[in-house]
Order: sequence, then structure tokens, then C-alpha cells
Amino acid sequence: MTDDDEVGPESEASAVYRRLRRVFGDPAMRSRDARRRSRHTPGSSTPYGTGRDPAGLGDVLDGVSRTMGWTSPLARGELLTSWSELVGPEVASHTEPVGIEDGVLSVQCDSTAWATQLRMMRSEMVTSITRRFPDAQISSIRFIGPSAPSWKRGPRSIPGRGPRDTYG
Repeated sequence: MTDDDEVGPESEASAVYRRLRRVFGDPAMRSRDARRRSRHTPGSSTPYGTGRDPAGLGDVLDGVSRTMGWTSPLARGELLTSWSELVGPEVASHTEPVGIEDGVLSVQCDSTAWATQLRMMRSEMVTSITRRFPDAQISSIRFIGPSAPSWKRGPRSIPGRGPRDTYG
């Protein structure tokens, strides 16, 4: 005797049902979220499980600023506010950072002597800024000396050649 004889011959309806179930899957798995439920492992979303640990506020803000692309403007602002710590109190008393445009830091100096001296130290200053504030993306520093008063603008300016025509 064979196994088929003991159980009996399979009906055609049972064979079709088994074949369709094999092709189309379990009827319980045909709902809208059935595939998602089948991949879900029980216990993977526990409130204090791995990956759900609470994070510090600084870590959260760093993550948000990186995803939003705010690291460069924040680093530039921090560079401008911490200028005296970066260059020292004596240099900071004679200089003031004016702004950053296209990777160039503009620094206003009290005198042309300070501007000239700092131009000679430009490479060391750029290196220290890049090391301390890499996200600021500073590529160069422009030192601006004091400018002479303009004869063209102001409350007492007049149209025409101005005071130059009286000298000669």
C-alpha cells in the first residue's frame, strides 16, 4: 500500500485550492498592511529599547542644524562673536570683524600700521580660524585700514569741484 491509497485520492477542488494558495498567498496576508505586519518583529518598538534612548539637547540641536544646513551660518556667527578670544585681547582692541562674504572675512583696523602688520600674519590667522571653526568656510581675511574723509558726501558738500579749486 502507498500513502496515496491510505489518504485517498485528492479531489480536484483541494488541488486547485492548494495551488491558488501557493500562488496568491495566505488570504489573511491580503489586507492593506499585511506585508508590513509580517515584517514587524514583536518587541522591536519598545519605549526604552535600543535606538530610542533620550538624547541631550545639544546633540538634538546639532543634528537639526546639520540636517537643515545651518552649520555654516552658525559657525560664522560664533567666529564673529569670539573674535577677541581667537586673536587675543591686544589685537582685538585695535581690530573689529566687519563681516563675512564669499568666504572672505573683512576686518576693520584702527590704523594702517595694524592693517599692515596683520596682513603679514594673515596665513597664521586663517589657519587658526580654519582649525577652530571649520564649518565657517573662511578662505581668506581682508584687513581694512582707516579711510580718509570724503569730500564728496556729507552735510556741507556742494556740487562742483569743491575745495580743490581754491588751492591753485
